[in-house]
Amino acid sequence: MQRLVVFLILFAVWLVFSGHFDALHLALGLACSALVAVLSSELLLPQTPSFRTAVTTWRVLRYLPWLLYQIVLANLHVVYLVWRPGQLRPQIVQFRTGLTSDLARVVLGNSITLTPGTITMDIVDDEFTVHAVSDQAARSLRSGEMERRVGHVFLEPDDPASTNDVSHF
Repeated sequence: MQRLVVFLILFAVWLVFSGHFDALHLALGLACSALVAVLSSELLLPQTPSFRTAVTTWRVLRYLPWLLYQIVLANLHVVYLVWRPGQLRPQIVQFRTGLTSDLARVVLGNSITLTPGTITMDIVDDEFTVHAVSDQAARSLRSGEMERRVGHVFLEPDDPASTNDVSHF
């Protein structure tokens, strides 16, 4: 039953984001959704749903609109950089995170990479290495806002000191 629920959720997301309803795309959506549901249904929906699961699900739903807003803002910033290439200041930013769970770290890394102008290059234990295309993109990483929000989603302890350990090359 759990795998079926995960499959249905994934296939619904596929349909919304794909926007294509021909046989090939529907078949690919079915196959990919089924494969991911079989391999990782326990990750997405634990066997014994708990209050923690419900809270995390609610917080993910609240995090996604904020992330989409950040993606839009970063897209606008990249458009600005295209028109003003002198503002490009590529740099590598390294920071340690206070996030303890692997899932929270993966979500943070993917959120950073989804935001135009930044790419998570490496995650080793609690240290992230990120490429940023400009000072503004690097500042947004240093602010720790995304890390705090991801930590909030996964009920991680609030550790503001972790975002202060930032270096750049």
